[in-house]
Amino acid sequence: MLPGMMGARSWVLRHRRLLPLLVDATAWAAGLLAAVLARYDFAPTRRSLAGALVAIAVAVVLQAAIGHTRGLYRGRYRFAGFDEVRAVATSTALVAFVLTAIVLLLSQHPLPAGLPALGGTVALVMMLAVRYARRTQQARSQRPDARSTAPVILFGAGAAAVKLLDSMLQDPKGRYLPAGLIDDDPGKRHLRIFNVPVRGARDDIARALADTGAGLLIFAVANADAALVRDIRDRTLAAGAQFKVVPSVTELMDHPVEVGDVREVQVTDLLGRHQIDTDLTAIGGYLTGKRVLVTGAGGSIGSELCRQIHHFGPAELMMLDRDETSLQAVQLSIDPQARLEDPAVILADLRDAARIREIFRDRRPQVVFHAAALKHLALLQRYPAEAVKTNVLGTLNVLDAAQAVERFVNISTDKAADPSSVLGYSKRITERLTAWTARRRQGTFLSVRFGNVLGSRGSVFTKFSAQIADGGPLTVTHPDVTRYFMTLQEAVHLVIQAAAIGQDGEALVLEMGSPVRIAEVAAQMAQLAPAPVAVEYIGLRPGEKLAETLFGAGEVDHRPFHPLISHVEVPPLDTSHLRPLLADIDSAVLIARLAETCALPAPAPALR
Repeated sequence: MLPGMMGARSWVLRHRRLLPLLVDATAWAAGLLAAVLARYDFAPTRRSLAGALVAIAVAVVLQAAIGHTRGLYRGRYRFAGFDEVRAVATSTALVAFVLTAIVLLLSQHPLPAGLPALGGTVALVMMLAVRYARRTQQARSQRPDARSTAPVILFGAGAAAVKLLDSMLQDPKGRYLPAGLIDDDPGKRHLRIFNVPVRGARDDIARALADTGAGLLIFAVANADAALVRDIRDRTLAAGAQFKVVPSVTELMDHPVEVGDVREVQVTDLLGRHQIDTDLTAIGGYLTGKRVLVTGAGGSIGSELCRQIHHFGPAELMMLDRDETSLQAVQLSIDPQARLEDPAVILADLRDAARIREIFRDRRPQVVFHAAALKHLALLQRYPAEAVKTNVLGTLNVLDAAQAVERFVNISTDKAADPSSVLGYSKRITERLTAWTARRRQGTFLSVRFGNVLGSRGSVFTKFSAQIADGGPLTVTHPDVTRYFMTLQEAVHLVIQAAAIGQDGEALVLEMGSPVRIAEVAAQMAQLAPAPVAVEYIGLRPGEKLAETLFGAGEVDHRPFHPLISHVEVPPLDTSHLRPLLADIDSAVLIARLAETCALPAPAPALR
């Protein structure tokens, strides 16, 4: 930009900022004159008029000085925002107070002592009225053109809907023009937000769409249960309209919902949403400013852990995995400018005990999230030795190396509760090893157990998506098989929350809602597919249960700190019991020994 143009722009900005001062000075003049005229029945004396003119001059100077110190005339506040209204009100009150004090201190009062307060009140009303009028005019100029936009109905009249409405109404080139709101809260029945009315509850969706001519309903509740999403979607489609959603709170993470966030409904919205209440203070207390290590950082759960932990400002985030491609992917998802030589990326294998000890000795992590594991149930059933090497011995290597950590979180699975598969056996053993380590180390060592994660690598959602892309069919093991589901973001969000409140040696079990039939998942995904796909039943595989459970035999659902997080005791497992697993034996014997190890009685408590 040329120097002359820059100077002209600076002059315009500087003088534009003086306009509010001109408005406020005029308001003080009008307010004090109106007060004098009212006091003297519109027949003021020369002395009172002269006093009023002096008072106006003093008021303008005081308003300019006090307003300047508060940043009122330096562009600090959003025009006609709450902060500016508060600054205008306090500045005007201070000016009126000083004027009243001056009048009282003078031996001969030029004005009645009450006139500055009366004049200030009138002036304040005028200042705010001018700002409101200007704000209204600006808002109207920013509204989308009704001739080039499509009317939409929003379900929800809460915080997410307010943010979305504000975003829509301040986008002149926007695609949507809100025509109404739907909310089940009777207290909002006659509410208007930005002059957009609430048109009823969910039973009124069809009528609201017809009355407004809207062909789209946007589900604008960012922290809703999946059952509510399904119900509103079914009602909308039945009324012949399209249905879109705003992301969940955990997807949005660090920014308020905007028009650009509105997207098509996904199966994760229909099956996996849960209402999550997060204590950010508790989370920040153990992550902010800490050196945090995530094993298995390249996996779906590990990578999401890294992304969410990054938001809490750790002193150092160390991402460990044996897959260099996955490591680079998660690194780039956090920092697109990152390089592979960044020390945050650690390439290592949990099976290499010496390498893991070296990493812990050199990098000194304070908080560890151990997410690395083999999780494919059918493959581990065929190759149980691999489960022992990675899930059991790999976890033991990490636990042995974690000599001086403040908090260690072992990521477990619901298959560890009353296990019946190699995956379940191996993860139950890791829970017990973590509990055993908790009795012998400083710091807190705990496990977090949850069910299937929609969107994780290797999940049924991923499998069905691949089958849909291939044209089908969708293969389901059994028509009555059920599983617990949660979205990846919400599961990891609760893992981080659980780690903040967990006690030494216990397992925390995340609330997964009601179990969902896999056949229903297939049906929902088939409904969203671009072309019809069939569903076939292929029978349960070895080690699979018809229904999973989150709690094992004797475990009690106890929730002392968080309504979505249960605390269960875990019997510790002495590492000496692992020696039989190290023998070179066939798969059938190894599976039997894994089951036997899970069922061993707990050893006597040991002193820390």
